[in-house]
Amino acid sequence: MPATGRYHSGMRIAIVSDIHSNLDALSAVLRDAERHRALDSVWCLGDIVGYGAQPADVIDALRARALLCVAGNHDLAACGKIGVEEFNPIAAEAALWSGEQLSHDARAFLAALPLTLVAGDFSLVHGSLRAPAWEYLLSEEQAEAQFSLQTTRYSLVGHSHLQFVFEEREGRAELHPAHDGQVVALADTRLILNPGSVGQPRDGDPRAAYLLYDDGEATMMYRRVEYDIRAAQRKIEAAGLPPLLAQRLAVGR
Repeated sequence: MPATGRYHSGMRIAIVSDIHSNLDALSAVLRDAERHRALDSVWCLGDIVGYGAQPADVIDALRARALLCVAGNHDLAACGKIGVEEFNPIAAEAALWSGEQLSHDARAFLAALPLTLVAGDFSLVHGSLRAPAWEYLLSEEQAEAQFSLQTTRYSLVGHSHLQFVFEEREGRAELHPAHDGQVVALADTRLILNPGSVGQPRDGDPRAAYLLYDDGEATMMYRRVEYDIRAAQRKIEAAGLPPLLAQRLAVGR
């Protein structure tokens, strides 16, 4: 059974995923959410760490908020709960490096994160309900499998670093790519929503991505936020991490 998180109606919440140790991007997202009065809570869909240069600082920034969070595969690798055999060499190097930068307390925080979580009408998971840490939920077939396991009206997923909505209609899943500023009304139709990636977007748009949830209005707004990409790149370079991890931030791939 998924863990159940504390949640109160009438909240405005920032939903983030795949921060990947990019404090510059996360800080920009939190400032944007603050301007929209959407920091009653932060819901995080995993992969807090990995790839970027500031894993400890990103963990601290999240823990300073009212936080609901599930584990991603990079989080599990950084705290030693899984190996890196399934990672590509660059991702493996970054995950192991991330773990080395963390205090015992920070590693314990990652190790304690649940794989799934329920908050009100929402199921939170990094990949999918059938493979919480690993499945890239991208196809209609995968979305239909998710809906078959989904006990709540809506689910929130990350992992693919892409913004989208799957809608259930007559037992079938329909994919709707999302864009900056798009508002999704939450009604009776079951949905799967992906906020995209804060720290390493992969849709060709390098801006940090997240979702702004207004419980009172029953809406989700897709957001993209400019941040200092060059500052994040310099930190990756200074840490001695693979150059590709810095380069890809500028192109959103």
